[in-house]
Amino acid sequence: MILVTGSAGFIGSNFVLDWCALHDEPVMSLDKLTYAGNLENLASLNDNTRHTFVQGDIGDAELVARLLAVYRPRAVINFAAESHVDRSIHGPEDFIQTNIVGTFHLLEAVRAYWGALNDSEKANFRFLHVSTDEVYGSLAKDEPAFTETHRYEPNSPYSASKAASDHLVRAYHHTYGLPVLTTNCSNNYGPYHFPEKLIPLLIVNALAGKALPVYGDGQQIRDWLYVKDHCSAIRCVLEKGRLGEVYNVGGWNEKANLDIVHTVCDLLDELRPMKPGSGESSVVSGADLAVTHLPLSTYRSLITFVTDRPGHDRRYAIDARKIERELGWKPAETFETGIRKTVQWYLDNQGWVGNVLSGNYRQWVEKQYGE
Repeated sequence: MILVTGSAGFIGSNFVLDWCALHDEPVMSLDKLTYAGNLENLASLNDNTRHTFVQGDIGDAELVARLLAVYRPRAVINFAAESHVDRSIHGPEDFIQTNIVGTFHLLEAVRAYWGALNDSEKANFRFLHVSTDEVYGSLAKDEPAFTETHRYEPNSPYSASKAASDHLVRAYHHTYGLPVLTTNCSNNYGPYHFPEKLIPLLIVNALAGKALPVYGDGQQIRDWLYVKDHCSAIRCVLEKGRLGEVYNVGGWNEKANLDIVHTVCDLLDELRPMKPGSGESSVVSGADLAVTHLPLSTYRSLITFVTDRPGHDRRYAIDARKIERELGWKPAETFETGIRKTVQWYLDNQGWVGNVLSGNYRQWVEKQYGE
C-alpha cells in the first residue's frame, strides 16, 4: 500500500481519488483536517475497502511510526503543508511548525521505518515530497522559466518554509540514503480547491453577486496546471523517477491574473448568465456627484482592484522539459479545457461549496480583502 499525507486537501484528495480509480493498491490517508483539509473531498471513498483514513498530524512522530509499522507502505507521498501565502503573511508560525518541523518529524519516522526494512523492501521504497515553484522566487517578464537547478529565493513565509522542507528532504537522501523524490509544481486549479484561492474565489463570489477582488494591477503571471495533470505527474515520478532527483511540473500555461479573472467571468456568462435585474453597479458622475445605477449584465462588472499583498511575486514560470524528457510526462489539458471543466465542476457541486463556506472562511476573506 501507499501512505498519503495531506490527503484531504485540494491536491492530496484529487490524488487519492484518482489513485483509487486507477489502481487496486490500497491507500492509507493521513490528514490533520485544518481549515483546508475537508473530509467531504473523500466522501466517495467511504465504502471503499482499499482506502483507510486517519486524522492526524505529520508532526506526531509516535502516530506516524505506528501507522508505518502497522500498514507497512511501500511509499509515502507527502502533500501535507500549510500552503496559503496570504495566511502565511498574517500568521507565519503555523507554516514553520507544519512545513519545517512537521516535515522533519515525518522524515525521522520514515527513516527509522525504512532502516528496518529488508534489502528488497528498502530498494523498492520511495518518499515523494510535493513542493512548489514559489521556492524559486520571482521572475522578470523576459527571464527564462524555472528549471530544477534554479537558485532558491523564496519571498514569503510560505515559500521559505517549503524551501526549508525541500532542503531537509534533500539532506536526508544525501546523508542517510533515504530514497527520496521531489516535485515542484506550478499553480494548480480544479475540483475541491479551497475557495480563498483565486479561481474558486472568483466563482463563488461571482455567483453570489459579490466583488471579484484583484490584487494590484492584476498583471502577476503564473503558470497554471490542472490538478488532474499534476496527479498524473506525481504517479509518473513515483513509478519512474530517479532517486534524489527533483522534477518541475508545469502546465505550459503562463497567464496574468487579470486574464484568469476575465476567462472565468466569460465562462460564467456562458454557463450561468446573470439573471436580468439580479444586481446593479453604481457610477458617480457630474459636478453634483449624482449616482447613476447601471444594471449588471456580465460578471466582469464585479471586478474590483484591491491593494496588492506585501512581497507579491511578479511572475512564476515552470520549465517542465526534464520530466517530459526523462519520464515521458506532459500535461493532457490545455488551460482552455481545464478551466472549463473547473468552472463546470463548481456549478455542479454547489452543495460542496456551501459546506466549505464556514464562518471562519467568511471572516478570513473579509480580513484579507475588506480594506
